[in-house]
Amino acid sequence: MFAMIGGKAMAASVSNLDRLGAMTRGAGSNQTHHYTARPMLSTATRQLIRTRLDAELGRIDKDAPARVALVYPSPYHVGMSSLGFQQIYAAIQALPGICCERVFLPDGGDEPGAKIETAVSYEGLKPLAEFSVMAVSVAYELELAGLCKLLEQSSTSPLREKRLENDPLVIAGGPLTFSNPIPLAAFADAIVMGEAEESIGPVMLIATSFASKAEKLQALSREPHVLVPSIHGEELPAMGRVDDSLLPAKSTILTPHTELSNMFLIEAERGCSRGCMYCVMRRSTNGGMRIVDPEVIFATVPAYAKKVGLVGAAVSDHPRIIDIVREFTTRGLQVGLSSLRPDRLKEPFVEALKKSGYKTLTTALDGPSQRLRDGIERRGRIEHYVAAAEYARKFGMERLKLYLMIGLPGETDEDIDECASFVSSLSKIIPVSLGLAPFCSKRNTPLDRMPFAGVRIVQKRLVRLRAGLRGRAEVRATSARWAWVEYVLAQGGEKEGRALYEAVQAGGTFSHYRKAFERLGFSPDGEGYGAASMPTSPEKLKMQGRRLHTLAPS
Repeated sequence: MFAMIGGKAMAASVSNLDRLGAMTRGAGSNQTHHYTARPMLSTATRQLIRTRLDAELGRIDKDAPARVALVYPSPYHVGMSSLGFQQIYAAIQALPGICCERVFLPDGGDEPGAKIETAVSYEGLKPLAEFSVMAVSVAYELELAGLCKLLEQSSTSPLREKRLENDPLVIAGGPLTFSNPIPLAAFADAIVMGEAEESIGPVMLIATSFASKAEKLQALSREPHVLVPSIHGEELPAMGRVDDSLLPAKSTILTPHTELSNMFLIEAERGCSRGCMYCVMRRSTNGGMRIVDPEVIFATVPAYAKKVGLVGAAVSDHPRIIDIVREFTTRGLQVGLSSLRPDRLKEPFVEALKKSGYKTLTTALDGPSQRLRDGIERRGRIEHYVAAAEYARKFGMERLKLYLMIGLPGETDEDIDECASFVSSLSKIIPVSLGLAPFCSKRNTPLDRMPFAGVRIVQKRLVRLRAGLRGRAEVRATSARWAWVEYVLAQGGEKEGRALYEAVQAGGTFSHYRKAFERLGFSPDGEGYGAASMPTSPEKLKMQGRRLHTLAPS
C-alpha cells in the first residue's frame, strides 16, 4: 500500500462545498488565491459530490498553507474502498502545515474509450492543475489509463519529461509498486516503493518545501525506498517495510457510496506465509506474514461501526481468526474477510462466518485441476472444497463461490475438463458460482516472464468449460482481451507505459491498445505459450539443492 498511517478520525460537521469561493493558500507559497469551480463542471456532478461528502463519517477537515491533491485514478466508489488510499489521506492530514484534497476519476471514466469531464477535488472543487503536488495511489496496471485521463483533462502532460516547472509534481505509490512500477515511471516524477508509513511524511515535506522541481527531485532521490526515474532510471530501490508497531492500517472515512458500503476496514495481518507461485504477496515479500494482536483489532474498531472488514493477503491464516469473528458477532457487527483459504474452512470457522452475516462462502479454486494447483503451490485439495460446500449447506448459506485462473503454464483441455467435472459434483451439494480470470504473470513472483496464453486460447477454454458445466454453475469471466493488456504492462517498462498513453490518446479501446502494443512486438494471440511449462518454486529448488548436497560423496 502507498501508506498505512492511522490518523484520528473526526466527523465532519459541515461540507467544504459550503465554503466554495473561500480563499486557500497555494502549496509552498504565502500568496493567497481565489478560486471558483470551472464552468465545465456540471450541476449534476456538483450535486453528486455534495451528496457523497454529506454521507461521509470520519472526514478530517483541515486548512494548511500547503495543499496537495490526493488522487485515485478510478471512480470514487473504488477509491474509497481502498484501505491504502484512506491511510495516505489520514497520514497527510496528520502532517503539520500540509493538508490534502481528494480527486477521483469521474464516474464511468474507467470504461474503455470513455470521455470524462475535468476532475476536481471533492473538498474544494479545485481543478488538478491548481495543485503543485499530486500524490497518486495506483493499485494495478489498468489504472494507469485513468491517471493519463486525469492529467490530460487537467491540461497537464501525462509524460513526466514534458511537464514544465510550474506543472504539478506527480508522486505515486500503491500496491502496484510491489510488482512492477516501471510503466508508471513514464508518468510519475517519483515513486514511493512498498510500505510507506515511515517515508510519506519526509516525502510530502520535500515536495512542498523546496523551491524548484529539480531540487525536490534531488532531495527525493536521496530518500530510501523512493524511485526518481529521471535520476535512477529503472534501477529500483529497496521495498519499504515498516516496523510492526505501526500496524494495523484502518479506515478513516466511512461512506455508503463504496464497494463495501459503510464497512470499517482494518488489517488483521499483513503479508503472507504461503508460497503461491503467481502471487506478489507471497512469503518472500517483506518478511512474510505479520500478525496483528486481536486485542489491538478489537480496540481499534470504533463504537459507531456496524460492519467490519478484516483485511490482509491471508486473513484466514490468522491463528485466532475464529475468535475474532465470534467476538465481533457477539458485539452485533457484521463481519467480512478479504480472503478465505479452502484448507482453513473447517466446520467451526464456517459456522462463525454464517453467524457473522455470510450468505455466500467464497474461496479460491485457483487452478482448474489438482495438477495445476499443486504446480502453483496452492494447498487446496478436493476434500477441502467438498467439505467447504457441505459446511456451507449445513449452516444455511446460499451458495459457494470459487475463483480460478485459466491459461496457466502447461494447462491443457484435460485440466479444463477436470474442472467442469469437479464443479458439477460440487453443484450437487450447493449452488456454485465461478469467477474466472486469465492468468497474467507478474514481476517479483516465481512465474515472472511466463507467457500469456493468448486471447483465442483463453476464450476457447472458457467455451469448453461452460459446455462441460452445462448450466450446473454460474460462470462469470473477466475479459481475455483486457487481461492481455494487463499482462503487457505487468511485464513491461517505460516504453509500454508510453504505448498505453498512445492508446488512451487514440480513444482507449482495445483496438487502440492492440495497435500500440503490436508496434512494440506484442501479440494478443500469445507467443511461446505452447512450449511453456510450470517452473519449480525457489523453495523447492533450494530444498533439492540441499538434498543433492547431502547425497553427494564426501
